[in-house]
Amino acid sequence: MTGAVPPARLLRSTAIRATEHTMSKTLENLHEAFAGESQAHQKYRAFAKKAEKEGFPNVAKLFRTTAEAERIHAEGHLQALDEVASTADNLKAAIAGETHEFKEMYPPMLAEAEREGHKAKRMFGFAVKAEEVHARLYTMALEAVARGVDLEVTDFYLCTVCGHIELGQPPASCPICGANPKAFTKVTAML
Repeated sequence: MTGAVPPARLLRSTAIRATEHTMSKTLENLHEAFAGESQAHQKYRAFAKKAEKEGFPNVAKLFRTTAEAERIHAEGHLQALDEVASTADNLKAAIAGETHEFKEMYPPMLAEAEREGHKAKRMFGFAVKAEEVHARLYTMALEAVARGVDLEVTDFYLCTVCGHIELGQPPASCPICGANPKAFTKVTAML
């Protein structure tokens, strides 16, 4: 019986394949769950703003509370995926993600939306520019962390129209969307 696999090895091999399949399915499930919870978090925050505008403050509070619950779930899934590493490694991952977005993801989306005359072209246009700024800021942070120091700047401002980030103080007008300084919000420790 040359070439025959001993029954014990066959069982172990089958068990390893079954475990690999289970793990790959679990990893696939974690990625799907992370994406779903992340999207729910954002969606419920937007729903809360709308409820607030329509005069339903307690419904808005429910949406915000549930959004935070979804964030907790998403963060747990990300931890289970072992995708939260050292600050330096996290910055490298953030740079890669932001760079992918402004170089590869958003340009064809923007072009397609422009061809179709779809209103999505506005935010796609803002995002392609803002993501480049985000990548640059993360690169600056990575350089500081590599030297063993934190960023010196302590004031961060976010344009609530387009997502542009300014350090130090808001500009006279947003370099991406042209919004005035009132459109910028100072970011505190927790959003």
